[in-house]
Amino acid sequence: QIRYSIPEELTRGAFVGNIAKDLGTDVAKLAAANLQVLSDSDSQYFSVNVNTGVIMVSERIDREQLCGQNPRCFLHLKLAIENPVEFYRIEVEILDINDNPPEFPSDEVSLRIYELASLGARFPIQPAQDPDVGTNTLQTYHLSANDNFNLNVKARTDGGKFPELVLERALDREFRAFHYLVLTAEDGGSPPQSSKIRITIQVLDANDNHPVFDRPSYGARLVENSPLGTLVVKLNATDVDEGPNGDIRYSLSSHNSAALRQIFAIDEQTGEIRVQGNLDFEEATVYEIEVEAKDMGSPTMEEHCSVVVEITDVNDNAPEVILTSFSSTLSEDALPGTVVAVIHVRDRDSGEQGKVLCHVSPDLPFQLRKDYEHQYSLLTSTRLDRERVAYYNVTVSASDLGNPPLSRHTILPITLIDVNDNAPQFEQASYEVLVAENNPVGSVLVTVSAADPDSEQNSRLSYSILRAGGTDPGLDPTRYLSIHPTNGQVTAKFPFDYEQTTYLQFHVEVSDGGSPALRNRTLVHVFVVDQNDNAPRVHFPRAGEDSATQFRISPSIVPPALITKVVAIDADSGRNAWLSYHLVEATDLGLFSVALRSGEVRITRALQETDASEHELLVVVRDAGEPPLSTAVTLVVLVEEKGPEALQGSEARAADGGGLPSITLYLIVSLVLISTV
Repeated sequence: QIRYSIPEELTRGAFVGNIAKDLGTDVAKLAAANLQVLSDSDSQYFSVNVNTGVIMVSERIDREQLCGQNPRCFLHLKLAIENPVEFYRIEVEILDINDNPPEFPSDEVSLRIYELASLGARFPIQPAQDPDVGTNTLQTYHLSANDNFNLNVKARTDGGKFPELVLERALDREFRAFHYLVLTAEDGGSPPQSSKIRITIQVLDANDNHPVFDRPSYGARLVENSPLGTLVVKLNATDVDEGPNGDIRYSLSSHNSAALRQIFAIDEQTGEIRVQGNLDFEEATVYEIEVEAKDMGSPTMEEHCSVVVEITDVNDNAPEVILTSFSSTLSEDALPGTVVAVIHVRDRDSGEQGKVLCHVSPDLPFQLRKDYEHQYSLLTSTRLDRERVAYYNVTVSASDLGNPPLSRHTILPITLIDVNDNAPQFEQASYEVLVAENNPVGSVLVTVSAADPDSEQNSRLSYSILRAGGTDPGLDPTRYLSIHPTNGQVTAKFPFDYEQTTYLQFHVEVSDGGSPALRNRTLVHVFVVDQNDNAPRVHFPRAGEDSATQFRISPSIVPPALITKVVAIDADSGRNAWLSYHLVEATDLGLFSVALRSGEVRITRALQETDASEHELLVVVRDAGEPPLSTAVTLVVLVEEKGPEALQGSEARAADGGGLPSITLYLIVSLVLISTV
C-alpha cells in the first residue's frame, strides 16, 4: 500500500506522487503492463501518466465535501497492472487547507430580552459553522464592545463552540431600547478567516416607569358662566414605557369632591379638561382639580398633578335687598326722620361689580340714609297726611357699579294709620229750610250731612241739636225737633203753625268717634211757610151766626153813596190773606155794589118808588189761597126817611165797637205780606 498526502483544492495536473518510483519499477514496464488507476468513488480525482508514472490530480478535490468534519480524509485508489495482473492499493490523504471561513446561519439575528432580566442571564447565539478541521476550523468568537453584555463560549465535548451573551449590567429600555452588537467567529488558519453576525437586541419593556406630567401643576383662568364644553386645559403626560405600559388614561382623582366632578370633566384619552357644569364666581373663586394619569401596565402605575382654575367674576348677579326690619304700617303723625325700615343690601359679585348704591324716588316723602357699608335706613322726609295719601308703594332701587349695571327693585308697601287730626266738616256752613205749616209729626225737615276724612272710628259721626241757652224752655229747639244721631235727619216733634211761629233757628253739632273727639257746628234756619188754613173773619159789621146786620138809608141817598164797609181779616199771610169781596146775592143786584178789594158797599143808582123798602145783601169774603177759603156776611138795608141818622148811627156803632183802628192795622199787615209774597 502506497500513501500520499496532498492538500485539497490542488489544481488539475498537480503532482500527487510518482508511482513508478515508489513501486521501484521501470517506467517503460509500467506502460507496457497497461497501467490503470481505479477509484473507489464515482469521481476520478486522479490520473496516471503511464509515460512518467506520475499520479496527478484530475478533478477538484474538496476535503469538506468528501469527508465533512472528519479529522482525517482519505481517497483510496487501486492500481491495476496486466501481464501479470497485479493490484496495488494507494491511499491519498487529503489535507485540509483553510479555505472556508466560519459562517453563521444568517447575517443578522434578533433577540428580545425583558428589561428586568436578571444579571447573569445567558442568551445563546446560533454558532458559526466552519467545514474546515483542525486548526483551520472555528477557534474563537469576539463580541463588539458594549456596556451590558459579555461573551461566553461553551465548548462541547465534540469540539463545538457555542457563543452565549451574558447580561452583566441591567437593561433599561427607556434608556436604550435597542442594542446593536457584532459577534465575530474566527478560525485558526494562517491567516485566520472570520465572519460576523449582527445581533440586534430589543429590550422588552417592563412597566417600571410611571407616567410623568410635563409640569407638576397647571393653571387656567375662566370667566364664570363659561359655556358647557369650554376647554379648561389640555394635560400632557408621558410614560417612557411602551405598549400598554406606556398607554396613558387620564381621570379625575377620587380626592375631588362630588360637586367639582359635576362642574369639570376630563377626556381619558386626550387629557382635555372641559366645563360640564355651571361656573359661579360667587360659589367658588378657585377650583383645584386633582388629576391622575395611569398607564395600562400590570401592575398599573400612576402619577398625579393639580390644576388650579381661577374664576373671573362677571356682573351676573343683581343686588339683593334684604329687609332687616320693616313696619308696613306707619302713623300719619310720625315725625320726619322716623325709621320705617332697615335694609341690608349685598351683591355676590366682586370688586366694583359688587358695590351697591340704593335710592328711592324723590317724589315720595321718604329718603334713604346710608348707615354703613351695605346697610341703609328708610326714613320719613316730611310730614305725612293719610287723608291726602293713605298708601305708599316705596320702590327701593339697588344698582351695582358693573358695566352694564344690574339692578333690583323692591317694593315696600306702607299703609298710614289714621290719627284723629281732622274735625268733621258740614257740607254747608248753614242750612235754610222751608217747612209748610201743619207738617206731619216725625216728618223730615232737613238732612244735615258732614264728612270726616279720617278713617274708621275717627270718621264715625254723631249728630245732635244743641240746646238753647237761657232758662226759658220755650226757646229750646230740642222741644220741637229731634235729629237722628247717625244720618243727620232732623224731624219735627209737633206740627208747625205759621200763625204762631214763622221762623226758627238752631245749631246742629257733629262729633267724630276719635279720642278725644273733634266737633263742628252748623246753623239751621227754618222758615215756616204759611198754608191756607184760616178762613177770613169778618170784623165789621159784627153779627151773630144766624143774624144779619141792618143798615138804614134815606130814600133820597145819592149814588154812589157809601152805605157801609165790610171789614174782614185772614190770619194767614201772603196770598192766603189776600181778600176779595163779592156780592153774591141781593134783593136787587143792580142797586148795590161791593168794592172787590175794600169791601165798601155803595148804592149804584137813585132809589125809586118801585124799589123795595128792605134789601138783603149776601157778601162773601174770599181769600186767594189754594183752595180758597171764604166767609159770608148778610147785610139788610132798610130804606127809611131817617136814613142819615141811621147811617150815622151805624157809623157810631162801628166807632163804638173800636173796630176801625184794628181793621186798619190788619189791612196794613195784609198789604205788607202780599207785597212780600
